[in-house]
Amino acid sequence: LFREYGVRYLTMAKMTEMGFTANTLINMTEEEVDDLMKTLVEIYRMDLLLGERYGIKSAIRAEKKRLQDSLEMQKLELLSETERKRIQDDQNTFAVAMASEGTSKDVRASDQLILPESASADHAPLNINTCKGGLIIPYNNNNGNLCGSGLMGMPEHSSESDERKIDSSKQKRRRSKETGEDGEDRPREHPFIVTEPGELARGKKNGLDYLFDLYEQCGKFLLEVQRISKERGEKCPTKVTNQVFRHAKYTGAVYINKPKMRHYVHCYALHCLDNEQSNHLRRIYKERGENVGAWRQACYYPLVAIARENNWDIEGVFNRNEKLKIWYVPTKLRQ
Repeated sequence: LFREYGVRYLTMAKMTEMGFTANTLINMTEEEVDDLMKTLVEIYRMDLLLGERYGIKSAIRAEKKRLQDSLEMQKLELLSETERKRIQDDQNTFAVAMASEGTSKDVRASDQLILPESASADHAPLNINTCKGGLIIPYNNNNGNLCGSGLMGMPEHSSESDERKIDSSKQKRRRSKETGEDGEDRPREHPFIVTEPGELARGKKNGLDYLFDLYEQCGKFLLEVQRISKERGEKCPTKVTNQVFRHAKYTGAVYINKPKMRHYVHCYALHCLDNEQSNHLRRIYKERGENVGAWRQACYYPLVAIARENNWDIEGVFNRNEKLKIWYVPTKLRQ
């Protein structure tokens, strides 16, 4: 360990006499090596030369680095070996896939449910949806979403790459579905658009009058939950909580969900506190052709002004309003 590092035999013999070995010294920290040399000087009255002090430390550092480099090389060799195996496996899999590609292409070409990408949409049958790659997948009535189990005419001996693509598309569709508060899948709602008071949204859109009506419905569901809780002798909620949303879903109002209702609480608050200002904002943003997100953001500023007039007591503003007192103040508005 100390060869060519200028450590005298007398010093090495004393360290051996103290019970130190090469392995012990290599596994010691810098502070522990300093303590060793301090013990040699103060207790055993050794006259350590300056070069010996540096030599002991340098030798230990060099051996540690050598062992570490050796360990890293072993790891790299193991990794390279497994990498070679993986590449070979991939090549074998690719060869099998290429061999089976011809038969799978023949079957797909003869399959009536698979159309070429250049085919026009007019030739597609009704009540089906087209996914990437020209696959025609029937509409699944169970959950209203595309389901891989509905594939018809797909050859069993299709390549593994095709199966992986189908599995990945399933996962993407599963992630794209919105989930309710209890983690279950629920149908996606139609998007909201900015509408003037009394205006009905066209097509598969929802207007703002419909949005505000949902809050009125939540108030009625809260009354039902309070009545049921009193009959059962349970704790009675005073605000719209998860229990109210669960009750709404249980009664069939699946279009009412917690994330959506919490998202627009401050818009409904402006509608209740200053209906004239709310209607004015709706008209302006409708004329500009702004989306519902810009209108939602603009609803914050009049509420901040109302809070300023009430000594920043936004909680009190909500509680003093008959319709708003059942709703929690949004965190962003409170901030």
